[in-house]
Amino acid sequence: MATAYQNLSSYDPNSVPDASSMRVGILVAEWNSNITEPLLKGAIDTLEKHGVKQENIYVSRVPGTFELTFGARQMALLKKPDAVITLGCVVRGDTPHFDYVCDGVTQGMTLLNLEFDIPFIFGVLTTDNMQQAIDRAGGIHGNKGDECAVTAIKMHDMVCKFK
Repeated sequence: MATAYQNLSSYDPNSVPDASSMRVGILVAEWNSNITEPLLKGAIDTLEKHGVKQENIYVSRVPGTFELTFGARQMALLKKPDAVITLGCVVRGDTPHFDYVCDGVTQGMTLLNLEFDIPFIFGVLTTDNMQQAIDRAGGIHGNKGDECAVTAIKMHDMVCKFK
């Protein structure tokens, strides 16, 4: 597993561009909120650390991970952010529901990235068990929310350089 070799919260802060002019939308799944709320905190803390103003961070919650793509599209259309981060957690169970949700949200996020001229960041944990999720939501493997915030800033910077 990739996170066994690198902590999700470890990065060189000097490699992150100034984000003081950014507007960022964050969609958070309510399902598995014991995981998604720490992911949200990590994302917000990291965005603010790199200059994003609190009033330029738009947070909205959706019932579950599958609903993230619709929520992210609405966020992009209505709030017009520079990037959208989606945060969710799907834990494998005894039915194929895990596969359907993961496939749907992955394909939906890919389509959003192709449809809009802003980056949509995939911050969905897809784990075999709850402990793996805990480990990636501020546990021993860091916080995926931190990584998503850094990715949003870097991708926005890349888009700006192309303009």
